[in-house]
Parts: sequence; C-alpha cells; structure tokens
Amino acid sequence: MKPSKFFKSSLNALSLCSISLVCMVGCVSKQPIELTSSDFQSSVDHITDIMVHDIFSPPVASRIYAYPNIAAYEILAQNDSNMRSLTQAIEHLKPIPVAQDTTLNYPLAALIAHIDVSKALVFSEERVAQYRDSLYQLWSKKNKAAFNKAKTYGLSVAAHIKSWMNTDQYNQTRTMPKFTVITEDPSRWQPTPPAYMDGIEPHWNKIRPFVMDSASQFKPVPPPSFSMEKNSAFYKELMEVYQTSQRIEAMGDASEEIKMAQFWDCNPYVSVTRGHLMFATKKITPGAHWIGITKIACNQASLDFNETVGAYTHTSMAIFDAFISCWDEKYRSNLIRPETLINQYIDENWKPVLQTPPFPEYSSGHSVVSGAASTVLTEIFGDDFSFDDDTEVPYGLPIRSFESFNQAAQEAAISRMYGGIHYRAAIDVGLQQGINVGQTMIETLFSNEP
Repeated sequence: MKPSKFFKSSLNALSLCSISLVCMVGCVSKQPIELTSSDFQSSVDHITDIMVHDIFSPPVASRIYAYPNIAAYEILAQNDSNMRSLTQAIEHLKPIPVAQDTTLNYPLAALIAHIDVSKALVFSEERVAQYRDSLYQLWSKKNKAAFNKAKTYGLSVAAHIKSWMNTDQYNQTRTMPKFTVITEDPSRWQPTPPAYMDGIEPHWNKIRPFVMDSASQFKPVPPPSFSMEKNSAFYKELMEVYQTSQRIEAMGDASEEIKMAQFWDCNPYVSVTRGHLMFATKKITPGAHWIGITKIACNQASLDFNETVGAYTHTSMAIFDAFISCWDEKYRSNLIRPETLINQYIDENWKPVLQTPPFPEYSSGHSVVSGAASTVLTEIFGDDFSFDDDTEVPYGLPIRSFESFNQAAQEAAISRMYGGIHYRAAIDVGLQQGINVGQTMIETLFSNEP
C-alpha cells in the first residue's frame, strides 16, 4: 500500500522541521564568543564588590587587582603585537605556557584566567565561583568547543601565575608577628579611636615588588623631627592640621575641603559605634578608587578589550609597587598621627573629619598611590585628559570633575590634610614618592615597546 500524498507531504514537512531544528541547535552551539571591554570590566567590578564585602586592607587589595590582570594581559600579549610581554619588565616572571591552537579565543582565555586567579585571592570564593559558573554556562551554550579550548588554556596560565604569585612572600608575612607599639617614645604611632586597631600589614615591605629593585628604592626624606616646641617645623605642621580642621568644620557641609576629604576617604576600616555595638561601614580602598578611574578613562577613550586590559594591568602594577614603597616608610619612621597628639596636647575633644586609618602616618598612602597611578594613566591617556569621576556614587557621594589625572592625584593627596589624618610633609613627600614609582613603572613597561 502506497502512502497518501497528504502523508508524504506531512512527512516531508516534518523532516524539514527536524533538519531546521538541528540546524538551529547547531548554529546556536557554534556562535562566536565575542567579548568587549565591558566584559572584562564587569569581572573586575565583581571582584571589587567582593573585596569590599571581605574588607581587605589597601595593600592586600592592590595584590588582588594586580595578579589577575597580569594573567589576562600575558595571554593577550601572545596574539597582539602591540602588547609587550611583562616578562621583559618583571625579571622574576617566567613566560607563560605557549598557546598551541591557532583558533584559540584569546580574550575568552584571558577572562577565564582573570577570574580563576581572582578566586584564589579573595575570602568569598563561592561568590566568584557563582559568577564564573554563570559565565561558563553562557559561553558553553554559545560555542562549547571554543569555550573548552579557551578554558583549558586559560586555566593553565592561571596555574602558572598563581604558582609565581605564591612566591612573593605574602604567605610568609601572614605568620609574622604583630606590630609592637612603642609607648615610651612620644613620637611613635599609637592605635587610634574608635577601634584602636593594631597596625595593619607591618611586614608589607617584605612583599616582592614588580619593577622596583627593592621596597626602599624610593625611600623618602625623613619627616620633620618630632618636637612639641611651638617654633619647630613639626609642631607647626601639627597646628596646621588642627587649625585647618577648625576652619573647614566651621563652614559645615558646604565646605569644599570637607567634600574633598569625604570623596577620597577610601577607608575600608571605618568603625561605627551605636550603643554597645561597633560595626564597620564598608568602602573601597585608594587603589580601588584609581581602578575605578581607569575604567572611566577606558570607556571615555573607547578602548577595545586588549587595550582595556593593558590599562588596568599597568595601573594596578603601579598601585601594587606604590603600596610596598609607602609601607616600607610607614613602619620605618613609625610616626604618630595628628589625632593622638591633638587629643593629648591641644584639644581632648577634637576629632578629625575622617576616621584615622590603623597604621603609622608617614608617608601618606593615598598620596603615594595617587602619584603612581596618575603618572601611569597620564602616560596612557595624556596629560589633558579631563573626566568626571563617579567612582564614589555607590557610596552616596556626588561626582567630581577633573582636568587631568595629575589634578585628581593632587586633590586626593591634600584631602588627607582636610580629613585631619596627615601632616603636610606626608602629603607632599608622599605624592612625589608615588610619582617616582610611576615614572619607573613607565620606563620599565613602555621602553622599547613593540
């Protein structure tokens, strides 16, 4: 018995539908996985949110930014003649495994490596894993074969970078003794209210830098000699902090200086006391603020994926070395904070505009980091790069506008005086200290570029 024309027609239609369905599924599974700069920025932003949640100190936060960026950068540098391998700048970084597959999706492998190294550096690993798995699922659905190639290679590079990272003395410094407070010497740092925390990261100068030859390469001049004599340079700087705070606080919230201080606070250790309870308000670190500025600049300049990774990497490396340089001096000079002296000798009820962070005063960390980051960003984007900084908007602060990265760095530095947490010498000397770090970073990273 022959099938009817209707049956044959239906069978043909069903076959065509099946073929179309197979084609559609096949096409979906073989879509190109195209990444943009925003994909990389989203990954960095996610890690920043986790760092704020986990409350990492400013020096440690700089490490969490730098190593994942380097992993991503080194992968991209293999396939981009405009990107110079960092092995030429960082003597102790060995070349990563070479990609053998010519069809490798380099940006995808770079992002996978970035996420994997980041996961190894934070406390809340499960939050990174959830973010990673959601992306893995998306990429696998688009093109499973391309994703698997990128994943295999990206994770191999991540393992290489993590192995190198684990030799930078960070793990060893976790077991070193706490900082010993010297109470007999009135010039030495004392824990400050309200939490009276121990000194943070007293052994950070033992961390291996990227391009500096040592933590002390840019050792600044010593601070003014401690003296409570009214005609001494030190006492005059102390009174400048006190009198400045008195003047700007009299103006209230309308004071531009107070707005500057609040905008550049970036203190992840701010403690709030309510009744018998004390808790921390979570904020980004100084390094995170400059990473935020890097994002703004990349978007404004319409940088592509590779260029964006390059800007983030070079800036984060400068921030990393800047913290090592600064912390080397902080625990060498071990200078007392203005708040302690003002309360002891001038005004027992005085409080700074900002909460004093838990480590010695000289030199100013924000000044050093801002000098280094602004110098590298100026090299990348130019000296007259104006921008609107909305980095602090999530923390309830308005946008501030700057004509250049250097102007932003100068404001960040002087804001520490307005905040009542640094003397002028720590600000001025610290800013130049950071500029020196940044200039060395430029000379090392950008000399003899391809």
